[in-house]
Amino acid sequence: MPGENLSRDEARERAALLSVDGYEVFLDVRSAVGDRETGSGEGGGGVRTFRSVTTVRFRCAEPGATSFADLIAPSVTAVSLNGRDLDPGAVFDGTRILLEDLAADNELVVDAQCAYSRTGEGLHRFVDPEDGEVYLYTQYEPADSRRVFANFEQPDLKAPFRFEVRAPQEWVAWSNGVGELTDGVWRFAETKPISTYITAILAGPYHYVTDAYSRTFADGTTLDIPLGAMCRKGLAPYFDSDDVFLVTKQGLDFFHDHFDYPYPFGKYDQAFVPEYNLGAMENPGLVTFREEFIFRGKVTQAAYERRANVVLHEMAHMWFGDLVTMEWWDDLWLKESFADFMGAFSLVEATRFTNGWVTFANNRKAWAYRADQLPSTHPVTADIRDLEDAKLNFDGITYAKGASVLKQLVAYVGPEAFLEGARRYFKRHAYGNTRLGDLLSVLEETSGRDMASWSQAWLQTAGVNSLTPAVLLSADGLITELAVIQEAAESHPELRPHRVAVGLYRRSPDGVLERYARAEADVDGPRTVVGELVGSEAPDLVLVNDDDLTYCKIRFDEGSLATLRAHLGDITDPLARALCWSALWNLTRDALMPARDFIDLVLRFAGRESDIGVLQMLHAWAGSALTHYAAPDWRATGERLLAEGALKELRLAEPGSQHQLTWARFFAAMASSEADLQLLQGLLEGTAKIDGLDVDQELRWSFLEPLTSHGVADEKALAAELARDDTASGKRHQVRCLAARPSAAVKAQAWAQVVESDALSNALVEATISGFVQGSQRELLASYTDKYFAMIERTWADRSIQIGMDVVRGLFPSLQDSPETLAATDAWLTDHADAAPALRRLVLESRDDLARALRAQACDEAAAR
Repeated sequence: MPGENLSRDEARERAALLSVDGYEVFLDVRSAVGDRETGSGEGGGGVRTFRSVTTVRFRCAEPGATSFADLIAPSVTAVSLNGRDLDPGAVFDGTRILLEDLAADNELVVDAQCAYSRTGEGLHRFVDPEDGEVYLYTQYEPADSRRVFANFEQPDLKAPFRFEVRAPQEWVAWSNGVGELTDGVWRFAETKPISTYITAILAGPYHYVTDAYSRTFADGTTLDIPLGAMCRKGLAPYFDSDDVFLVTKQGLDFFHDHFDYPYPFGKYDQAFVPEYNLGAMENPGLVTFREEFIFRGKVTQAAYERRANVVLHEMAHMWFGDLVTMEWWDDLWLKESFADFMGAFSLVEATRFTNGWVTFANNRKAWAYRADQLPSTHPVTADIRDLEDAKLNFDGITYAKGASVLKQLVAYVGPEAFLEGARRYFKRHAYGNTRLGDLLSVLEETSGRDMASWSQAWLQTAGVNSLTPAVLLSADGLITELAVIQEAAESHPELRPHRVAVGLYRRSPDGVLERYARAEADVDGPRTVVGELVGSEAPDLVLVNDDDLTYCKIRFDEGSLATLRAHLGDITDPLARALCWSALWNLTRDALMPARDFIDLVLRFAGRESDIGVLQMLHAWAGSALTHYAAPDWRATGERLLAEGALKELRLAEPGSQHQLTWARFFAAMASSEADLQLLQGLLEGTAKIDGLDVDQELRWSFLEPLTSHGVADEKALAAELARDDTASGKRHQVRCLAARPSAAVKAQAWAQVVESDALSNALVEATISGFVQGSQRELLASYTDKYFAMIERTWADRSIQIGMDVVRGLFPSLQDSPETLAATDAWLTDHADAAPALRRLVLESRDDLARALRAQACDEAAAR
């Protein structure tokens, strides 16, 4: 039988054969607590297990046919099909259960011992080091519910689910439906027909807060939605559930205003859980989030905006993804692109975060631009051959590019036509599965536009276009022609239709740079003249894609670039300024602007940036420019300049402000000189002070990492800090700092813990890798290049896909940025042509990042000549 990696062809064959009527799933998780290493059955190998009993009723279109159910478990106790007992040893191979001689109507019962997860895949078990309490939660997408119960693991075999959970007596359990405790068992209301990957179970001594939402519709009917929010008990003092509920209610109002389809899943619980691999997951009625969205220390408004955006993104999934679900992972964008767009749209329209489109332009689209220039780029509608492909396609294309394309579509067809298309889509396909054509057909109906040609250009081809202005002036300084030049990479030569705004900016007498003319145009082909701007006075800056209507890389003519070099901080509009910063970063990544020039712009103008999210992005970009794109012999100079600039802005920032906090974090990240490290040490010990800067626990850990990586703080200091912050968060910080110490023995131990052992949980693997890779320790890490290429194929085969992705991406020798490392990468790719395609994709992406870094370093080196 085929293995764990379900293929699209297998899924289509099974969907044509089977229809699922319902599931009843019983889980006994009392084994989660105590010292037992196995549950009531035989887990084997010292693995802690729980009992899982599944009854699934399904129909077969061809009686007598053979198919299979999915289950990944250490052992199976019993299997029966239509009352006939099957030998588990004969029908279960570790990943699938063989089902032969199916009837027209079937009942399958599987009694198994399933394993608790330590990797965030399946039923994850977490022990809180602060109080010893145990917490459970599930995470399945794309295909890990089969680690918890037997099922048909593919999105188009939807069914209603009834869950029952027997948990330790003092616990509470939650699922998608409302639960009730009877006779020691939590029994949950049957769900609507949903896909396996969005079912969910949560159990433990969670801190739980409730609220309610009510909505009366035009016809007089009322919808009441019980609201809940939960977290670990240790985080309860920091849990600002009121703000979570505020955004939740604002989102429910927004989506009911625009979707004309009442929320269909009853209650709405939101759980903030530990060691979570993702940002969040849209399980209907029980949304899960990473607990880092509960803030233990002071954070900026950008953090609250990010959390609100994720809350709204997941809520949009209740309609796009849960109510209507893609048939197979090829059309993952049908839920993720829409949720990403609707998250930003609702954020701006319904909450206090009215500058959300600035964040989208500056932050979210940067993710898309990077992904769309990798060798693994793909159309928004992707070719997903199997589940490994699917796992890797939760990327910047599927989310951020898809959302950007939808933003462009709204500009193309108009917001009302777009939303009316969504309304018809929900009503036409409720509780069903769809493909691309199903959405395009309703958008054609509502907009009257030819969606086939738009889809071909935007959804079915890969790559990002660049748009550059070309301006001709008359002798008296008026525009005689303004054209937009569209270009594409040789690897993806498609030119696309763009609805763009072109803005003209000039400096006013008081020195600000403001827009004085704007024209919208449909750019199509290599050169488009914008006739409306002819006769306008000569601009200091031409901004194509002003207002960020389309998805493209913005380029500048020479005059505009000169203006930005001198006056970037004078642009008054925050979105226009963010677009210019993004364009300059793309120039740096493309080796068209020296890294030292970008860093100089940050040093001169970032201190004037009012948008805190943009400022944080500039700090991240400046750090990347220094680490990866600056010429090696200039790095020390750049690091000194950035540290000096950060300290200057830290001292100038308003005491107690979010800008002060942001500059403090950036200063810590850049600090390397003896004086800078002494200042950090003094701030930690209280012997130094910066007016208004509250060095809370989270900021203490931010200061400790550079002190540790530069050899100032030792293991004893980290142990003392952990004693001060003996929590799950503190443990992750300590593990990261321990791996950051500048010692060959430390690096060897960290490598062994991640590569040679699976004892660490997913969160501690991530923390160890983060500490291991330090930009100041290139020489110390040089010996690991050969070790990396020697271990990745074995690691990919032996570990879960999530851990495999973390290790292969995180330990790639990107800091050994030399032609020799590039050659070693190419040699591995040549010698391992038959390696798993998903593994090769990860290595190819890292290889592309390395080659880009070398090109950028050459550009920066040339600037010094």
